[in-house]
Amino acid sequence: MGRSVGRLVAESLAAQGVDLMYCVPGESFLGLTDALVDVPQLKLVVCRHEGGAAYMAVADGRMRAGKAGVCLVSRGPGVSNAMIGLHTAHHDAVPMVLLIGQVERRERGRNALQEHDYGKLLADITKAVINVDLPSQASEAMARAFHLAESGTPGPVAVVFPEDVLDEAADDLPLARPRPRATPGPSPAQMDDLAQRLAAAQRPLVLVGGAMDGPPETLDSLRRFAEAWSLPVSPTHRRPHLFDSHHANYAGYVGNRVQPRLMAEMREADLLVALGERMTDVVSQSWTWPTAPDPQMPFVHVWPDPSELNRVWRADLAICADPAAVVAALLERKPAYPSGRCAWIARLHAIHRELTVPSWEAAPDGVNFAAVCVGVAERMAADAVLTTDAGNFTSFVHRHIPFRPGQIFLGSAVGGMGAGMPMAVAASIRHPGRQVIAVAGDGGALMTGNEIATAMRHGASPVLLIPDNRTYGSIGMHHENRYPGRPFANAADLVNPDFAAWGRAFGAEGFTIRTEDDIGPVLDAALAPRTVPAVVHVHASALQVTAFRRRKG
Repeated sequence: MGRSVGRLVAESLAAQGVDLMYCVPGESFLGLTDALVDVPQLKLVVCRHEGGAAYMAVADGRMRAGKAGVCLVSRGPGVSNAMIGLHTAHHDAVPMVLLIGQVERRERGRNALQEHDYGKLLADITKAVINVDLPSQASEAMARAFHLAESGTPGPVAVVFPEDVLDEAADDLPLARPRPRATPGPSPAQMDDLAQRLAAAQRPLVLVGGAMDGPPETLDSLRRFAEAWSLPVSPTHRRPHLFDSHHANYAGYVGNRVQPRLMAEMREADLLVALGERMTDVVSQSWTWPTAPDPQMPFVHVWPDPSELNRVWRADLAICADPAAVVAALLERKPAYPSGRCAWIARLHAIHRELTVPSWEAAPDGVNFAAVCVGVAERMAADAVLTTDAGNFTSFVHRHIPFRPGQIFLGSAVGGMGAGMPMAVAASIRHPGRQVIAVAGDGGALMTGNEIATAMRHGASPVLLIPDNRTYGSIGMHHENRYPGRPFANAADLVNPDFAAWGRAFGAEGFTIRTEDDIGPVLDAALAPRTVPAVVHVHASALQVTAFRRRKG
């Protein structure tokens, strides 16, 4: 058998530096999976649901320093199930390539089984949909897909292969070489302007976001920049690991609903610099900080895509550049700053420390999940990876689990439920031997928790913590806020299994925390080095709605 288009696509993936791909098998791309046998540097991770596979690809895109994660799905239902991953990659600005098996070319336009026009279906959730109709287009399409996914504002790109194309001959077709990354850089005039603004501001604040994420040396340059220029730094929503929360220049985490005392102080800033932060409603506290469209303070926005700059907020200085390049350029300059700035940084850091003191009050209806998070923080490895699902329980994580250099946080910034377990599986496969912890509520755990089976098959060993408060807690809180005094249990409450026994059914170890006395022994056992996954079922308080709020019993 000669070289097929499927083999050419596999070779193209390897040329792009891909080593892991996530899929749920489908007959529409058998021509590719068969070819993978002959390209051993590509490992295929077979998952239990396309939503889980897509989340794993998003996580991989977060962990590969700007290189795209890859997911393979079949037509129709497969693509539909994977859209939660596309949605997350799109909103979170994560590079991702989705390969889709399509109906054969002779069947298109006839409403064939599971047929869709993916250019229409995915138009608002991808950067591009590339259809491959000829063998000669296959490798070029792959090179274009990775270039688009990884350039400018990163995001998802879909490549669609009709089933019959993958089996066609490609003996004489060349391999399209990867495109060199075109990385924008700041101009000298922009650096002069920014340096002057940083030197003059009495109360500047730097918001650091996902485009600044990268290898340890990149984050260390951010630390050196903050120290040299005497700047307070706040990592943004779902990126808490970007700056050491113990560092004196750490100004507090800017995620969903920043605590009023810290936000009141931050609103005193006389210069706001968004460094690799796209800026969203969450980070801006519902468009109020900075005020959209015209900020109430001087605003500098650094982002690698001109179409994002000035799109919502008018920036006094908009710099289309890799934020790491801006940091590097400023580190080459002689820093200057007012003498009183240290007091401003100290105030912000002191409020952060007061808000994150490891203390809690026992709850009458279950374990206050704060106590568990404090215990996790005490046992987290120096190179741990922690993932979370979406829900109110994440407030306990962000209040009570600080991050240091070398640790990684993964999650869905757009708030998609079900992300926690798949992302932890991907992290455990990508970083074998590292401690990987997932935190997922009882709602999200049963959306994608079946990916424990994927972990078992591929030798991954994440630890899944499930704070089970028997309800969709975020929905109950919003219902109560909007309609005070009205019942909401019928729209939010859940009936759950014994999650420890559920975990053991997959072959994982299962543990249960029923009281605070159980926390230490269970976490010692669960977070010790392991070779199989663990599930920790926490009987959590429903009255303790968030890390900062308790409902009256």
